[in-house]
Order: sequence, then structure tokens, then C-alpha cells
Amino acid sequence: MASRARVRAPELIGKGGWLNTGDKELTLSDLRGRIVVLDFWTFCCVNCLHVLDELRALEERHRDTVVIIGVHSPKFVHEAEHQAVVDAVERYEVEHPVLDDPELATWKQYAVRAWPTLVVIDPEGYVVAQHAGEGHAHAIEQLVEELEAAHTAKGTLRRGDGPYVPPEPVATDLRFPGKAVRLPHGGFLVSDTTRHQLVELAADGEQVLRRIGSGERGLTPDSFNEPQGLALLPDGTVAVADTVNHALRVFDPESGTLKTVAGTGTQWWQGSPTSGPAREVALSSPWDLAWWRDRLWIAMAGVHQLWTYDPATGTVEVAAGTTHEGLVDGPAAEAWFAQPSGLAASGERLWVADSETSAVRWVEPDETGEGYVVRTAAGTGLFDFGHRDGPAGQALLQHPLGVTALPDGSVAVADTYNHALRRFDPASGEVTTLATDLREPSAAVLAGDDIVVVESARHRLTRLRLPEEAVRVEAVAHHTRRAATAVAPGALRLEVVFQAPAGQKLDTRYGPSTRLLVSATPPELLAGGAGAGTDLVRDLVLADGVTEGVLHVSAMAASCDDAPDIEYPACHVHQQDWGVPVEVSEDGTARLGLVLAGLDAE
Repeated sequence: MASRARVRAPELIGKGGWLNTGDKELTLSDLRGRIVVLDFWTFCCVNCLHVLDELRALEERHRDTVVIIGVHSPKFVHEAEHQAVVDAVERYEVEHPVLDDPELATWKQYAVRAWPTLVVIDPEGYVVAQHAGEGHAHAIEQLVEELEAAHTAKGTLRRGDGPYVPPEPVATDLRFPGKAVRLPHGGFLVSDTTRHQLVELAADGEQVLRRIGSGERGLTPDSFNEPQGLALLPDGTVAVADTVNHALRVFDPESGTLKTVAGTGTQWWQGSPTSGPAREVALSSPWDLAWWRDRLWIAMAGVHQLWTYDPATGTVEVAAGTTHEGLVDGPAAEAWFAQPSGLAASGERLWVADSETSAVRWVEPDETGEGYVVRTAAGTGLFDFGHRDGPAGQALLQHPLGVTALPDGSVAVADTYNHALRRFDPASGEVTTLATDLREPSAAVLAGDDIVVVESARHRLTRLRLPEEAVRVEAVAHHTRRAATAVAPGALRLEVVFQAPAGQKLDTRYGPSTRLLVSATPPELLAGGAGAGTDLVRDLVLADGVTEGVLHVSAMAASCDDAPDIEYPACHVHQQDWGVPVEVSEDGTARLGLVLAGLDAE
């Protein structure tokens, strides 16, 4: 086995305690003899959810040698609430122990900089690899097999059952429902996300009329995989965003049939086609849907874009967004989104709940009528959030997942992590609060003079009368709580560490196999070095007079099997976006190292 840096793994500490262990507290000494994979995640992050799914196969194949530990490291204030973590572990069917680390104590000990990050610890308690972002399951699988062989030979590998103890199941009609749509007969169709089903409810929103789907994960005529968004199509059928299947399905309420109309069942990666026959183009975590301007619009949360599906031609294409994560308005092809998760059509506007920027945005035709432009109603970016009403430019939300067009031209917002229903009025430019004391509302639909809210963490639909006056709340504002990195003024060398997995090499058959994009908030932070390139090392220049900000770094690397006897080598894409808060100080570092895969030698 190749020589690796001998770094002793720090202890696992989290004020929130342990989940999925039968109330037992775990230590690294309890796990000695096992290969440990730490998954630093937070439940708002779609990339983290992708990694949870990537790890399921590894977890199953190496159950007697590998222990996966989820280290929940919150971004938003709501995610630091213990019950919210408990809910998320059940919602996403996390079948391994989870450490609730609300104060980021273990995150800091392991010098983690990004969600998600995976750290591998060998059976003797040493860190042997770190990977940021998605696409590393194959590399970790190879490393696990290498470690199994080496430590079996040394006698230091201990096989057996792991520490996972499943929680007791809870009986409710719905379990973490995601979205809902009102059917023509007055009832509701709800995506029962955690149970991988759709549920048809009567007009009262309570009586279950039927369930659609087997309840098992899958992409078959009788199965879903964490379905979310629903949209009524002109022909009376219902489009379904089958999120973890990375597919669009169409359900016919009359015949009860289900068919796949878009997606390959695999996740879209950089370099994949972005348009073409719908069944031949991969999608990435479609989260919500809306019928607008003779197309089905898709909130493609996994790649921070909006796509469209045209049932007349059977094609899909990108409609807005660059895949870069952030809040940038302008022409649709240049705009940035961050995990768009809710859509609602209203006349000439398509409203968007842009969850990671805690923003409400909209898309409308541009001046030519042939393209589209993206604008922001409320929200300032990736790191500022809260619950504050008033002029939209000053108002704050916290990770909204749904939007609903109201009859007066305003829009209701499922302000998920504030447990509230908010409203933006384009006429006045004001944001107000319609209702509080909801529990993680994720969507809402109109029913006459009422609005029916999907109260996801209370596992129910809640009917509210649309109030004539807004509810008053005490204003609060928050900023993402991550310690800033002290950097020296002037020149700053950025190095993204990428070590191809054993048995692989960088794929250079069609040109450079790496990509690096750098920007900053505020843009004035960088006097030099911003922009795109193919080298994973970049010399940045910090501007005089700007003392703090955030460096946005997006990196991608493609590696392929390196064996001359393999005719068609398997290739894997590794990618991650970082938002690194920095403070400029004379005693700061002149080098910023970010690990995409491997270990940083410095």
C-alpha cells in the first residue's frame, strides 16, 4: 500500500449528541479496528444529499468492515436545532450513526471547509484521505478495499456488526411530505417523500383515498425515489419531480399509470449534454415543477439551474443558470442560482424559491420577447438570512422551499427554516408574514379562500384562511457561522489539492481534465486572479482597502482507469464549490489550500 501521512484522527465531539446508536455515545476507540468514513453534511445542502445516496452502496457492500459516521455541521440556525437534525436523519433515511455538532466543534478539529466533506480513518485511527464535494464514492471504495487487504494482513482489521441502531418507526398517513397539487375534483395529490409514494387525499386534506407507488426506492412503473415537485399538466395528468431518481415522471389520475418522460436515472455531471431528447439527457435532483409558457419548467436544484421540458417535442434544455452557485441576476444564461427548490407561474412571471440564498426571485421575458431575464425580489446571497419583514431590499428569509402565486398578484413563500408563511407584494415592494408556528413548511396550494400548507415536519397538510393583514414578528438577522480564514494582504496562492485515486489518472484525452473558477463577494476583494481556468493552482491578488469577504472557488477534475488492457476505461468526475470567508490581516497566511481529493501536504 502506498505510504500515507500519519495524522491521528481527532476525537468526535458534538454538543447535540448521537443519533442512530440506541442512545450510546461513540468514541474513536470504540471504532478501532474498523474503517471509518466521516461524512460532514448539513441537511439543507443538496450536494450532501447526493453524497448520502452515493454512500448507500458502499455502506451495504462493506457493512462488516466500514462504519460511516455522519457529522451534522449546520449552516442555518434552524439546522442547529436538535429536533431538526432528528427529523432530517429520518427524512433522508440515514442508516448510520450521526453526531449532532451544532457548534461545529468536530468540523473545526478536522479543518473542514466545505459541505460535503468525507474523511477516511484507517483501523488504527489515522486519517488517510479527505474528499470534498461529490463523485468520490468510487475512489473511497478502492481505498476501502486497499485498507481491508492491508489491515487484514497486519491483523488490525476487526469485522462484525456496526454501531447503527435504527429508530422506532412512527405511524402517520404522511411522512415528511414535500409538495402538493390540487386536483380538478377538489382533492389533493401529495408527494409523500420519505415513503417514496404519492398520496391522494380528499378535499378535506386528511382522508387518504389511495397511495401510488410501492413504497420502495426504484425507477419502475410502480416506484419512486424521494419524489418532490408536482405540476398539473394541461391534459389533466400530473408531472412528478422524482428527485433522487433524477427523473421526471407523469402520473395519470384516471388510469393510475406512471411513465418516465425525462432523465436517464443517473445524475447529470459537468460535461454532460444540456439539451436533447428527454430520455437521453441526465438530470440532477429536480425539486419542483411549474407549467409556464407552454413548457414544464424544472427547478434543477442539483446543478443550480432552471430547465424546461417540452412534451410536444419530447426534449429538455437548460433555460437559466450557469451551474455556479450564488445570487446573480441578469440574462438567463448568465444568472446564478443556489438550489432552486420552488416554482410558481403567475402571468408573465415565474416565481422561484432559491433556497440556499434564502431568496425569492423571478424569471420573465426580456425586452426582445425571445429570451428571459432573472431578477431578485428579496434575498442578498449565500450567507445572510433571518426573519425580517419590511422593504424587500432589507427583508430576510431562511431557506425557503416553496412559492405560491396569490390571486392579487403577490406571492406566498414557504419560509421553511423560519417555520412561517411569508408574502411578497410586487405592488408595494414589501415582505410580510402571513402565518407562524408552522413546522418546516415546504409548499402551499390555494383552495378557494384558503391556502393549504404542506407542513412537512408535522407530516400533514394545514389549512389556513388567507389573512387580510400580515402577522407581526420580531425581526432577527443571521449570518452563516463559520470562522474566517486569516489571509495576508496582497498575493495569495490558491491551491486545490487533487490526487487521482489509486489505479486512475487525469483524463486528458480531450484536453484539460481540470477546471477552476474563482470569484469573490464583494467582487472588489480580488484585484487579480478571478475567472475561469484549467490549472488547479491560481495566484490571487487581494485588493488594498478591502478587509473581509468571501472567496468563491469551484473546482472539477476528471480521472479515468489507468490500465492499458482496459479498452473502455471507467471515468469519474470529482467536483466541489467552496465559499471561504476570509479576513485580511498582516499575520495571515499567504497560501490557501483546499482539498478536492487526497491530503494537503502543507
